[in-house]
Amino acid sequence: MNFDFLQALDDIEQEKDIPKEILIDALETALESAYKKDYGSKENVHVEVDTDRGEVKVYSRRRVVEEVDNENFEIDMERAQEIDSEVEIEDVIDVEITPADFGRIAAQTAKQVIMQRIREAERDVIYEHYKEKEGEFITGTIQRFQNDHILIDMGKTEALLPPSEQIEDENYEVGDRIKLYIVEVSSTTKGPKILVSRTHPGLLLRLFEIEIPEIFDGTVEIKAVAREAGKRSKVAVASNEEDVDAVGACVGPRGSRVQAIVDQLNGEKIDIVEWNPDPGELIANSLNPAEVKEVNIDEEEQVAEVVVPDFQLSLAIGKEGQNARLAAKLTGWKVDIKKESEFESGGEEETSPTDSEIDSEKAEEPESESQSAEEDENIGDEEEIEDEDEGLEESSNSEELSEQEQAETAEDEVID
Repeated sequence: MNFDFLQALDDIEQEKDIPKEILIDALETALESAYKKDYGSKENVHVEVDTDRGEVKVYSRRRVVEEVDNENFEIDMERAQEIDSEVEIEDVIDVEITPADFGRIAAQTAKQVIMQRIREAERDVIYEHYKEKEGEFITGTIQRFQNDHILIDMGKTEALLPPSEQIEDENYEVGDRIKLYIVEVSSTTKGPKILVSRTHPGLLLRLFEIEIPEIFDGTVEIKAVAREAGKRSKVAVASNEEDVDAVGACVGPRGSRVQAIVDQLNGEKIDIVEWNPDPGELIANSLNPAEVKEVNIDEEEQVAEVVVPDFQLSLAIGKEGQNARLAAKLTGWKVDIKKESEFESGGEEETSPTDSEIDSEKAEEPESESQSAEEDENIGDEEEIEDEDEGLEESSNSEELSEQEQAETAEDEVID
């Protein structure tokens, strides 16, 4: 081994950030294996690389004895004293056994070992680099598709975007640059495995930090995030300064800040609500844009009964229960939404009555219905009840139309 090789180790240390000691240690281990393989030795040997002189030497570790029974493991006192004059019986000393042509073996082995160690070291560096970025936001380029998985080019390595972490109905094309969230980084024999996501709530949080300076500098704090990727999300924010409007800071002038985030999430709708330490107030805020009349809290069961105006019930629940579901995720409470009329009646009017129910009520209480019809001249657009009530009212005024006669006949039959 010459000094050019040792200089090459110094260059590798600087360029690849691999300590020379690690390379030397790997080389010595490989040379030991090479010696045992090429010379059929099973004895206790080890190799030392002298970095000052550029020499490689092979040593056999032997015990000092008076009479040698096995030359591979023992050495007599006379020969041992030639190596070390202070040696005593039963001491262990290293005896050099470097073969004359071992330099050729060392050169071939060194090349293989160094190249392999460089690859391993590069993988270790990449692993450590991305391991520190777990839970962080990155940008990558779609490189290729592998079944339903997408491989993302990260520069020095690849990341994996599995189907479970892809936004439903989002189009992906080779060459597209997309924003991603690093979910997990693990080490494998083939290098680091980086799992990324487009659906993780953390991606939304990181985008808010990038787009909204008040969140980045800590003036506004994100307290909770609930997300159904590609469809809708809710973010609860609070201000750490009295003169800063947390929701307004996140929305931005004419909604520009939140719109920038929406554009990066395939048009995903984002509701920004004000955080409140009071569960009732927070739950009411979380059901935005619905108007909430009252919130009743059961702390033991962690259930909140929410009362909304009748005409706002569907808005509070949302499409397929999405708004209520996200509110529950955001607050950590089970949310039970009731319309105002149902709450005032003690929960008896859970659903609107059907035509048959209206008819049965009318048959049982004909007199009360006729009285209410006479007292209210503006009943509205109710179909069967309105027609009958008009018949009852107009029959008392002796009108002559055929519809009135039918109504009178119907009333007589019911009364009889």
